Amino acid sequence: MTVKLIAGVDEAGRGPLAGPVAVAAVILDPACIPSGLDDSKVLSEAERDRLYAEIMASSLCVTLAYAGPAAIARLNIRGATLDAMRRAVAALALRPAAALIDGRDVPPGLSCPGRALVDGDALEPAISAASIVAKVTRDRLMTALGAQYPLYGFERHKGYGTAEHLAAIGRHGPTPHHRLGFGPLKAWATAG
Repeated sequence: MTVKLIAGVDEAGRGPLAGPVAVAAVILDPACIPSGLDDSKVLSEAERDRLYAEIMASSLCVTLAYAGPAAIARLNIRGATLDAMRRAVAALALRPAAALIDGRDVPPGLSCPGRALVDGDALEPAISAASIVAKVTRDRLMTALGAQYPLYGFERHKGYGTAEHLAAIGRHGPTPHHRLGFGPLKAWATAG
């Protein structure tokens, strides 16, 4: 009997003022699904890190795609996220029979049939795995940006619009990693 491969797809980082949206596509090994998979937002950092390592070691295939500030400005946040989802699925080394996408939208141009699943990151193990991979990867990227731009505290708030982050933008202006079309940053986009 042939097992149909299913890719789970999810993103992390739609709401922050800085950094990319990270999208993961994961095809789990049906014979080796990590225990404890769930929506990355309800897991502790330690649980996410443990599961990330298990997912990366046991999955049949994992890919990542990003949408940075330029793509977000050009396509808007929804369009940039859907494009990154399309690219993540297309980059999978194995072709899935279908992609299950967290949310309400199926990306146009997907390389296989797709189905959107609201709250899929809490309901479908492959989407949970993608949620964890996207979140851990993006958080690590933002921690690295924190070392590169120490005045902004990216390692603490991951680019979200916290009081600390907004104060740093007010004092130092935006970095090349800020999304100038987002609320508090629009003034810099129109001033330049």
